[in-house]
Amino acid sequence: MRSGPSRRTPLIHGSGPLSAVPPAVAFLVVIVLFGVGVLVRGMLGAVLLGALAVAVAVLLAATWRALEPPARVLRVLVLLVLVGVAVSVLVA
Repeated sequence: MRSGPSRRTPLIHGSGPLSAVPPAVAFLVVIVLFGVGVLVRGMLGAVLLGALAVAVAVLLAATWRALEPPARVLRVLVLLVLVGVAVSVLVA
Protein backbone atom coordinates (compact mmCIF):
# COMPACT_ATOMS: atom_id res chain seq x y z
CA MET A 1 0.00 0.00 0.00
CA ARG A 2 1.21 3.52 -0.84
CA SER A 3 2.06 5.95 1.87
CA GLY A 4 2.64 9.66 1.65
CA PRO A 5 0.62 12.62 0.43
CA SER A 6 -2.28 12.13 -1.92
CA ARG A 7 -1.71 13.07 -5.54
CA ARG A 8 -4.95 15.05 -5.52
CA THR A 9 -3.85 17.55 -2.87
CA PRO A 10 -2.20 20.76 -4.08
CA LEU A 11 1.56 20.87 -3.72
CA ILE A 12 1.54 24.43 -2.43
CA HIS A 13 -1.67 25.71 -0.91
CA GLY A 14 -2.73 29.14 -2.00
CA SER A 15 -5.40 31.32 -3.47
CA GLY A 16 -3.40 32.91 -6.25
CA PRO A 17 -4.50 33.37 -9.84
CA LEU A 18 -3.28 29.92 -10.90
CA SER A 19 -5.08 28.05 -8.13
CA ALA A 20 -8.24 27.81 -10.28
CA VAL A 21 -6.41 26.50 -13.37
CA PRO A 22 -6.56 22.72 -13.74
CA PRO A 23 -3.04 21.22 -13.91
CA ALA A 24 -3.83 19.46 -17.20
CA VAL A 25 -4.70 22.78 -18.85
CA ALA A 26 -1.50 24.41 -17.59
CA PHE A 27 0.52 21.44 -18.87
CA LEU A 28 -1.10 21.61 -22.30
CA VAL A 29 -0.51 25.36 -22.59
CA VAL A 30 3.19 24.88 -21.77
CA ILE A 31 3.54 22.01 -24.27
CA VAL A 32 1.78 23.98 -27.03
CA LEU A 33 3.87 27.13 -26.42
CA PHE A 34 7.09 25.14 -26.39
CA GLY A 35 6.17 23.12 -29.49
CA VAL A 36 5.07 26.13 -31.51
CA GLY A 37 8.14 28.10 -30.42
CA VAL A 38 10.50 25.34 -31.53
CA LEU A 39 8.69 24.62 -34.79
CA VAL A 40 8.23 28.25 -35.87
CA ARG A 41 11.84 29.26 -35.14
CA GLY A 42 13.16 32.76 -35.76
CA MET A 43 12.09 35.82 -33.83
CA LEU A 44 8.51 34.64 -33.23
CA GLY A 45 9.66 31.29 -31.86
CA ALA A 46 12.19 32.98 -29.60
CA VAL A 47 9.54 35.39 -28.30
CA LEU A 48 7.17 32.51 -27.48
CA LEU A 49 9.93 30.59 -25.71
CA GLY A 50 11.04 33.78 -23.97
CA ALA A 51 7.50 34.34 -22.69
CA LEU A 52 7.48 30.78 -21.40
CA ALA A 53 10.85 31.37 -19.72
CA VAL A 54 9.54 34.53 -18.04
CA ALA A 55 6.50 32.61 -16.76
CA VAL A 56 8.76 29.87 -15.37
CA ALA A 57 10.98 32.48 -13.73
CA VAL A 58 7.99 34.20 -12.11
CA LEU A 59 6.66 30.90 -10.79
CA LEU A 60 10.11 29.99 -9.51
CA ALA A 61 10.45 33.31 -7.71
CA ALA A 62 6.98 32.99 -6.20
CA THR A 63 7.60 29.49 -4.86
CA TRP A 64 11.31 29.82 -3.97
CA ARG A 65 10.87 29.85 -0.19
CA ALA A 66 8.54 26.84 -0.23
CA LEU A 67 10.94 24.67 -2.27
CA GLU A 68 13.63 22.37 -0.92
CA PRO A 69 17.17 23.02 -2.26
CA PRO A 70 17.18 20.03 -4.67
CA ALA A 71 13.87 21.21 -6.17
CA ARG A 72 15.30 24.71 -6.55
CA VAL A 73 18.32 23.37 -8.44
CA LEU A 74 16.14 21.35 -10.81
CA ARG A 75 13.83 24.26 -11.53
CA VAL A 76 16.74 26.63 -12.18
CA LEU A 77 18.23 24.01 -14.50
CA VAL A 78 14.94 23.77 -16.41
CA LEU A 79 14.86 27.57 -16.71
CA LEU A 80 18.43 27.66 -18.05
CA VAL A 81 17.70 24.92 -20.60
CA LEU A 82 14.59 26.80 -21.74
CA VAL A 83 16.59 30.02 -22.20
CA GLY A 84 19.23 28.05 -24.12
CA VAL A 85 16.58 26.61 -26.44
CA ALA A 86 15.13 30.11 -26.98
CA VAL A 87 18.57 31.47 -27.92
CA SER A 88 19.26 28.56 -30.26
CA VAL A 89 15.87 29.07 -31.96
CA LEU A 90 16.70 32.73 -32.47
CA VAL A 91 20.17 32.07 -33.88
CA ALA A 92 19.21 29.16 -36.17
